[in-house]
Amino acid sequence: MATTEAKTEYYIGFLGGIWDSLAKYAYPLVRITCGALLIPHGYLKLFGGATKGTSFFMAMTLGGHGKAAGPFAESWLPWAYYIGVLELVGGILLVIGLLTRVVAAQVVVFMFVAAVFVHSGFGYLWNKAGYEMPLMWLLLAIVVLIRGGGDYSIDKKLGKEF
Repeated sequence: MATTEAKTEYYIGFLGGIWDSLAKYAYPLVRITCGALLIPHGYLKLFGGATKGTSFFMAMTLGGHGKAAGPFAESWLPWAYYIGVLELVGGILLVIGLLTRVVAAQVVVFMFVAAVFVHSGFGYLWNKAGYEMPLMWLLLAIVVLIRGGGDYSIDKKLGKEF
């Protein structure tokens, strides 16, 4: 029994050709954006000096769970640097599509922890330090983990992915 694929009918017909021709770029745009927007966060954590985005500040707030520095703040410092490297180097790797699933898996875990254990106590809205943005990053990273590098990636050029 032969099946036929239903053709999408567009409300504004002439736009259909545009959407169809751009569809192949939609996923690479998601992957590249996910990586590119992580890069500045990692840069600030590693090289931000006295700004709030530094790994030291992150360690202090994680150690105190969003309050003043907690008693175990110093023990959080290696994790904060790890996250800085993940965001900076991992973001670059996502942009170019190299080791895509390896990086995405780490971002999934990181953003799950951030959403559930760090930001959830502040509610949903990001402007109140809530879990809105970490949840969005988590979902984007899950998409990238599932799809991998895609057609426009170094992973695809190498012919191998995890």
